Amino acid sequence: MSIKEQLATVKSTLPTTTRLIAVSKTKPVEDLQQAYDAGQRVFGENKALEMRDKHEVLPKDIEWHFIGHLQTNKIKYIVPFVSLIHSVDSLNLLKEINKEAAKKGRAIDCLLQFHIASEDTKFGLDYTEAEALLNSEEYASMENIRIVGVMGMATFTNDTDKVRAEFRNLKTIFDKLKEKYFADSDSFKEISMGMSDDYKIAIEEGSTLVRVGSAIFGARNYAI
Repeated sequence: MSIKEQLATVKSTLPTTTRLIAVSKTKPVEDLQQAYDAGQRVFGENKALEMRDKHEVLPKDIEWHFIGHLQTNKIKYIVPFVSLIHSVDSLNLLKEINKEAAKKGRAIDCLLQFHIASEDTKFGLDYTEAEALLNSEEYASMENIRIVGVMGMATFTNDTDKVRAEFRNLKTIFDKLKEKYFADSDSFKEISMGMSDDYKIAIEEGSTLVRVGSAIFGARNYAI
């Protein structure tokens, strides 16, 4: 199937409460343009320089989401245009995003990334670390970031019960943070979970943002 057809197939499975992020990392701009021409406007990248380069040549009404592990020295490349950073996993990273956003006169939406999988290779906070971040004086003084929700990646496994439990755990974390820290914030509403292999389970467990790449664009090109 073409990218247009695969995109339509994925979109047909989404409820109105869940938005699709087309994960376009390693894909050429021609593939992104095909998805754009088919109506997709939200794209996710995991490398700052690649995202910057694609932003420069693609239509300017694209909403760019950064979904990978963000190095502090690369923040400056995406701050001028990024719509949402999914992968905030430390106070230090949040401080650097705030600093770079201030230089551009922007307030950048961010998600707190939680480690919900059993694999040690994945990044993310635990609940205690998140509370320490949110209770810190440094966070309270930040004026150029806005935390709008949470993100997590489930274990890569065929055990759907395990995946469902991990997604349910992230939804519980979201609910606890919402009640304790963001009860008065209408913008704290996003739960970013679910990828090509497990996004349907994620939707059932409350995902508002699914990050789907290979089901739209085909297998990732690891040579890039």
